[in-house]
Amino acid sequence: MKPIFLCGFMGCGKSTIGKRLACAFHFPFIDMDDYIVEKEGRQIYDIFATDGEEYFRDVETETIKEFRNKQGVIATGGGALLREENGLIAKKYGIPIFIDTSFSICYNRIKGDKNRPLAYNSTREELKNLYEKRKGLYIQNSLITVNGDNPVFSVVKEIVREVNKFNNKERYRHD
Repeated sequence: MKPIFLCGFMGCGKSTIGKRLACAFHFPFIDMDDYIVEKEGRQIYDIFATDGEEYFRDVETETIKEFRNKQGVIATGGGALLREENGLIAKKYGIPIFIDTSFSICYNRIKGDKNRPLAYNSTREELKNLYEKRKGLYIQNSLITVNGDNPVFSVVKEIVREVNKFNNKERYRHD
């Protein structure tokens, strides 16, 4: 099966849902931000401070390319599937899924988090604007959308159902 790329705004539940989803499919779970931290040998905050957001986004693109042929559940960073190139790669080689969680839930999870440079350095209003700006791109760059406001077990169950439907459609297209 193709890799599953979970996307959505910071705090939408990608890591929590991803870990449980990986168990359900018996796949490895990869948190892309953690992977980048290990690969770069420094925290995301330090990457942003030293090399800037554009450099970090380039690293995300390279990482998505690395994962395109790996089976697993990948929790992407909040901005990873905003680039058109990344969305195209994820759609071609994997199953990108948008976890559509309301801004208020996301905000309560991320406010004051020093490990999230954009969240830590932005006001609530700035984050709300960023959320609204990104939402359309998440939808555009995903093949499946699920309601992240639901309980985690319900979201995981819905994703399993939708991925299985997607895989059945793919199988019939190639027969």
